[in-house]
Amino acid sequence: MMEIEALIEEALATGFSHAAKLKTDTLRFLPEVRDMCSADRCHNYNKCWTCPPACGTLEEFEAKARRFQQGIIVQSVGRIEDSFDIESMQALEKQHTKNFEKLVLRLRSRSLNFLALGAGGCTICETCSYPDEPCRFPDRAVTSMEASGLWVSDVCEKNGVEYNYGPNRMAYTSCILVE
Repeated sequence: MMEIEALIEEALATGFSHAAKLKTDTLRFLPEVRDMCSADRCHNYNKCWTCPPACGTLEEFEAKARRFQQGIIVQSVGRIEDSFDIESMQALEKQHTKNFEKLVLRLRSRSLNFLALGAGGCTICETCSYPDEPCRFPDRAVTSMEASGLWVSDVCEKNGVEYNYGPNRMAYTSCILVE
């Protein structure tokens, strides 16, 4: 069993702004979140291996998550000029994704059993091989919290983690479930 406090410290050392304990019994896999995916608001629905429908059903995610007793929430929080500051948002997302991948690779190198759920769609390949060929990087690809059916603000709230950091602030949130 992984020591959560050590994992939180490792996440903070990796570069996340915040890291906190996640109680897995607070996770709710909601069809209404998945419905947002099928509305294709992010333009990734049915276009990559880590997004619906290819990433699996809500029931499959819930079954996977129930195998884990604990986890952590990690966040990258940054300043933006205003709600149209796409450059700063993209830079923060890129840094968050880089840090998350680094943390996930470290955990994999130690042969730990865990489930990583990221923020946003997969950006590893410029063009995904879906649906014609298998994923090129299955060891690096991560499904997002949203694609798994989690309402991110709800997960944060139920675990005592801030979600909205006020005006001109943006947060990207991911989680890792561990034994």
